[in-house]
Amino acid sequence: MERLDSTTTGLIEQDVKGRFPEGVLDSVTVLQYGDDPAVEPGQVVVQVTAVVAAEAEGDEDPVDAFRRANREAIQQLQRDIPQRWPQVNRFKLITGQGEGPKRLMMLRLPTPDEPPGDLTPVMARLGPADLETLDTLITAGFAANRAQAVRWALARIRERPAYAELRERAREIADLESQF
Repeated sequence: MERLDSTTTGLIEQDVKGRFPEGVLDSVTVLQYGDDPAVEPGQVVVQVTAVVAAEAEGDEDPVDAFRRANREAIQQLQRDIPQRWPQVNRFKLITGQGEGPKRLMMLRLPTPDEPPGDLTPVMARLGPADLETLDTLITAGFAANRAQAVRWALARIRERPAYAELRERAREIADLESQF
C-alpha cells in the first residue's frame, strides 16, 4: 500500500478535528508505516491528542472521562470514517500534558478481513528484528496485519511433527505435576 499524500492526510486531520468541540483537541496526526513502530504495513492510524481530558468524576480515568464527554463524536467517527477514509484502520487517543506518562485509548475500526471465530487478544512486546519479520510476512502477502502474521507463524509450528510430540510431553509433565 502506498503512503497517503500530505493533502489526503490533511483532509483526514481536518475531518476528525471538526467532529470535536473547539479547544478539546490539541492535535490530530495521521500516522503511517514508518512513522511509529506500532503502525503496521498498510495501516493508517489517526492519533488524537486531547488538550485536557473532560472533567473526571472522582477517581475516573481521564480517558474514560473523555470518552464519556465525547461519546457521540466518537461513535460518529466509528460509523463515518471507514466509509469516507477506508485507509484508516485505527484511532489512538492520547490525553495528558507535560513530561509524564500519557493516557491512551485505542479505537479499532471494523475491517472486512477479520477472521470469524473465537479469538483471544494477546499483547506481546517485540524487538526490531521480530517486528521486521512480521512486517516482511505482511509485505510478502502472507498476512494482512501483524496479528494474522503471528497466527500464520503459529500455524506453521503446529504443522511440524515435533510439535505433536512436544504437546504430548507437556501433557505427561502436567500429569506428573498433578500427582505431587
